[in-house]
Amino acid sequence: MSAEFTVDVPVRFRDLDPMNHVNHAVYASYLEAGRTAYLRDVAGLAEEEISFVIVSLEISYERPITKGDDPTVALSVTRLGDSSCTMDYEVRVDGDVAATAETTIVHIDPETERPSPIPDAMAQRIREYEGLEVVA
Repeated sequence: MSAEFTVDVPVRFRDLDPMNHVNHAVYASYLEAGRTAYLRDVAGLAEEEISFVIVSLEISYERPITKGDDPTVALSVTRLGDSSCTMDYEVRVDGDVAATAETTIVHIDPETERPSPIPDAMAQRIREYEGLEVVA
């Protein structure tokens, strides 16, 4: 991971399965919490301005998260294209990796619901935070 952005996510009772493990589907919600916080804090977007959709999501589970754990989502943008970007994640508990993930998200024009270029100012903020080079 490059520049690391972290968000603490609470384990809620509804997240748990009968064995008191966080259900596998809930991990996507944890990633979303990290991603929306990143887009707010790094890219400068209010939640109602977030116009990205997920086109790819891959999660690898390393160990369970259980009742009483305090997970943290760490993420970074590893690729920034004209209209899309790739984010890598680690979901950690007490520093131990519980899951790794990758999403590719595409910027969408809210009016046409079609892919559109990531605004220059937003892309620049991400590049500066991540230390990414401009690709010609």
